[in-house]
Amino acid sequence: MTDTPLTIAGRTFRSRLIVGTGKYPSFQVMAAAHAASGADMVTVAVRRVNISDRTQESLLDYIAQDIFLLPNTAGCYTADEAVRTARLGREAGLSNWVKLEVIGDERTLFPDNEALIAATRTLVADGFIVLPYTNDDPIACRKLEEAGAAAVMPLGAPIGSGLGIQNPNNIRIIREFSKVPVIVDAGVGTASDAAFAMELGADAVLMNTAIAGATEPVAMAEAMKHAVLGGRLAYLAGRIPRKMYATASSPVEGMVGR
Repeated sequence: MTDTPLTIAGRTFRSRLIVGTGKYPSFQVMAAAHAASGADMVTVAVRRVNISDRTQESLLDYIAQDIFLLPNTAGCYTADEAVRTARLGREAGLSNWVKLEVIGDERTLFPDNEALIAATRTLVADGFIVLPYTNDDPIACRKLEEAGAAAVMPLGAPIGSGLGIQNPNNIRIIREFSKVPVIVDAGVGTASDAAFAMELGADAVLMNTAIAGATEPVAMAEAMKHAVLGGRLAYLAGRIPRKMYATASSPVEGMVGR
């Protein structure tokens, strides 16, 4: 049994765990958690980066040089706003990659899929590698792929909720029909949630609050690393079918007295 590495838009990554940079108690804890996670891609909100005066301390100073930066458009509520933010990040030298977020509701932070698809088309035409954060909706994911998305990022549950994967069958369907990588983004609360996402066939998992908000972020980061590895291996190994009744672990045929 062999596995292929995670590849997005021609770029290969060692880890299938993608982590964030927000909500940590300090930049030092963030850096230690990144190292413990084994992630080689982290997402950072363009609006949180001091791009006007790089002489001042920035969270970028605490991200290892061998980690790939994935800017995101967190906090944007319209397609135009998200496009402007992505372009600002590129002009500041962050990247032409973007985790595209267009939020449709302030309370739930659910995506506005109509605006998200429009922004994806615009940014792809402008030379961006777009990874859109979307609902766990197979139709929305299909339309984003048709718009040129390099991957689709369906939520597991609302951002920061820690509820875990709420609609596993939707994730399975999205994985079955997507021709681009599927990255479960948002809702993970603990290691078992990450493993479950990978067991469903996700190509990667992105998380922030589950690590940054843990009592011990560095320990949780390491737990997530192992969970993603275990979940991926279980998916490749192929689980046994679910059955209504028991099946003996030791066959009775050929036993003495039978």
